[in-house]
Amino acid sequence: MTQPILPIIQGLTIPFLGTVLGAACVFFIRGQMKQNLKRGLLAFAAGVMVAASVWSLLLPAIDASEHLGKLAFAPAAVGFWAGILFLYILDKITPHLHLGSKTPEGPRAKLKRTTMLTLAVTIHNLPEGMAVGIVFAGWLSGNVAITLSAAFALSIGIAIQNFPEGAVVSLPLKAEGATRKKAFALGALSGAVEPIGALITLIAAEILSPFMPYLLSFAAGAMIYVVVEEMLPEVSEGDHFDAGTILFAVGFTLMMALDSAL
Repeated sequence: MTQPILPIIQGLTIPFLGTVLGAACVFFIRGQMKQNLKRGLLAFAAGVMVAASVWSLLLPAIDASEHLGKLAFAPAAVGFWAGILFLYILDKITPHLHLGSKTPEGPRAKLKRTTMLTLAVTIHNLPEGMAVGIVFAGWLSGNVAITLSAAFALSIGIAIQNFPEGAVVSLPLKAEGATRKKAFALGALSGAVEPIGALITLIAAEILSPFMPYLLSFAAGAMIYVVVEEMLPEVSEGDHFDAGTILFAVGFTLMMALDSAL
């Protein structure tokens, strides 16, 4: 059965538009982003990602493995760990610099500071693009209980959390000395990996359709790695920040409601 192409194009590009709109904040906000605002935005985004990992990826992966009986969790567990290890290795082999950090991570490379900042966020965005591609592939395959509305719920949820991420990238780049146009371009470019990763994953998933539970949980593992390795430590930097917990819960609840409602 031929599936309409328009919903797929929309679903793969919506998250990127969230990043672009967030990066555009560099044209409207003067100066550097306040530390607590950055921490709050990251906490919110982390809540969205954790909820998306559970409701949009892990639970459908387990449901698709019901035929395994008591071992229905096994494909989800294997895929989850594969996603964790994939991001761990990528983190180690890619030179990058986290926001607020002075020491680059990964192998030594003679790259500009702004380039390494962008690479850090690009690594961060890759699993989100993979997640969108896999969920839409699940809808196309019919092998898992994923509706088109549920796939769009994940796409919209990631776009919502990409908005503050775009701002978190472009504003510090401006503070690092980049022009507003360059900061916007690099901020938007950091999100370009999402539709590219989604498209590649979508194509691969069509071929690997029988392994859909593993693919769904793989994306979940990669997203959780980003949350725990990068986002939450940045939220916890500096003085104790109670609002971070509240905003994490707000993001989590929003994504949970969005996924359940659709």
